[in-house]
Amino acid sequence: MALFQKKPIVGNAAPIYTLGLQKTVLLVGLGNIGKQFTGTRHNIGFACIDALAISQLMDNWTEKKDLKSLVATGTVGDTRVILCKPTTLMNNSGEAVQAVAHFYKVQGQNITAVYDELDIEFGQLRLRYGGSSAGHNGVKSLIQHIGEDFGRVRIGIGPKTPDKIEGADFVLAPFSKSEQAQLPNLLKESTAVLTEFIHSGQLPSDTRTFLV
Repeated sequence: MALFQKKPIVGNAAPIYTLGLQKTVLLVGLGNIGKQFTGTRHNIGFACIDALAISQLMDNWTEKKDLKSLVATGTVGDTRVILCKPTTLMNNSGEAVQAVAHFYKVQGQNITAVYDELDIEFGQLRLRYGGSSAGHNGVKSLIQHIGEDFGRVRIGIGPKTPDKIEGADFVLAPFSKSEQAQLPNLLKESTAVLTEFIHSGQLPSDTRTFLV
């Protein structure tokens, strides 16, 4: 078998050659584009993907308007890694992920999304394949466009406090001061989880904690 396999050219930015033994994974951070959303609970998916990009020395983020995404790429071991941050706003994230997955020819089992989960307590990350959206509009959009067969790294941001605050207002607010102090540990743990997925291609059903 030849070491290199020729790939069809699709537009100016299409990959021309890939290593014969290389697999490709797509890691998606969910969030909202815009300075007003930076640092909010709903954007923790973006923060986790940014941390992974730094730790693995990925290429700089590039806006791909035709893919409705910010994309960064790199190679870890024998795995080609595509990082994606949709620019569609949260509720239409599936449009971007579908476009990126189609362009790079990535199947659902090689896709993992990272996002906030209000029903999980802050301090926990829960991993699984498949399942419902649990009311998360970004995940609902992903399911509509690529199906349920993708990995999820759910970042706990609950419980909602005070109880009377609207859920939308809570997730779009910044983390509390005590939570912000734990964010480096959260990002370290999410980076470890995603790096394990890159190397193994597996996302076991698991719960990780990071509070110290």
